[in-house]
Amino acid sequence: MTSEAIALTQTLVRMDTVNPPGNEDQCTVHLSRLLEQAGFTCRFVEFGPRRSTLVARIGGQASKAALGFTGHVDVVPLGAAPWAHDPFGAEIVEGRMYGRGTSDMKSGVAAFVVAAVALAGRIKSGPGLTLIITAGEETGCEGAFHLVQQPDAQAILGQVGALVVGEPTSNQPLVGHKGVLWLEASAAGVTAHGSMPDQGDNAIYKIARAISSLETFEFEEGPHPLMGKPTLNVGTVRGGLNINSVPDAAEVKIDIRTVAGQDHGHVYSCLCGRLGKDLRFKTLIDAASVYTPPDDPWMRQVFAVCQKHFEEPLQPKTVSYFTDAAALLGPLGNPPTVILGPGEPQMAHQTNEYCEVSRIEEAVTIYHELIEAWCC
Repeated sequence: MTSEAIALTQTLVRMDTVNPPGNEDQCTVHLSRLLEQAGFTCRFVEFGPRRSTLVARIGGQASKAALGFTGHVDVVPLGAAPWAHDPFGAEIVEGRMYGRGTSDMKSGVAAFVVAAVALAGRIKSGPGLTLIITAGEETGCEGAFHLVQQPDAQAILGQVGALVVGEPTSNQPLVGHKGVLWLEASAAGVTAHGSMPDQGDNAIYKIARAISSLETFEFEEGPHPLMGKPTLNVGTVRGGLNINSVPDAAEVKIDIRTVAGQDHGHVYSCLCGRLGKDLRFKTLIDAASVYTPPDDPWMRQVFAVCQKHFEEPLQPKTVSYFTDAAALLGPLGNPPTVILGPGEPQMAHQTNEYCEVSRIEEAVTIYHELIEAWCC
């Protein structure tokens, strides 16, 4: 079973799904064939040309919701630096599989698909299993948001009682991640000749004043015991057409990461009040934090299963990045959620990305035990 997961990871890595353009259907179609042969019902949700999210389900009963797994099959661009190994070769060298997506996160997808297929015959009459394999995660969870916005999203997904997100964690369970609020603030002005600035209204000055205010912005909420403090970062600034004209338009994009319990509507109102009436605001992404208390019964069970593979006691931790769970949790019924996958977190998006082959084998064992405990 573990050798199957290694081979499946290699197959997926050898499919070029760099986003953009994505072309994730290479992976989702291949995986659907494996899952359908095992008895899963598969549904594709088209995100764009050659871009599909796959929802595969088996079993189901009214008394208990299904166990869910989610992962994405798009990967980030390779970068400018040369690779020591073919980024789409999935070559194994000294126990490490190299290639784009090995850690983030085709190994995680392969591991839970293989575990699910192995148990399919035993779980088809139980509470069931739901696998959500998305396109477009690396560009703001676009595929997951597109999925949940479908008119029949509830029918496609069903209810899930607990969710495993197979992002890279070296098989150490994480109890959550920060929320994200991406905003675009724009200013309008009046153009004029650069030698007569008094005849115009400079939009860049308005944006500059806003940026200065953002540098000293303080959130009302204190630090979360596991997530730490909320953060704000100015990511991009654009304005003006040429040096000898007064700019009549400028914009700034703001990346806010929130902690569990923080209300995004309140954050938005505070920012609007701080930056003033000269700016217009547009929300680019609004996804709440994901957090399950470490003392949740299912989370304790997950920690117990994972602890078998580690000598040192596992400690509850969270991460600052966000995952597809931010989009999926509401429609799934807000189940307890763990982030747990075989990839090496420090290798995500890196040149010469790799995953330890032993972690893939370990993940299959962990996923198999979690599915068995829930569904059998």
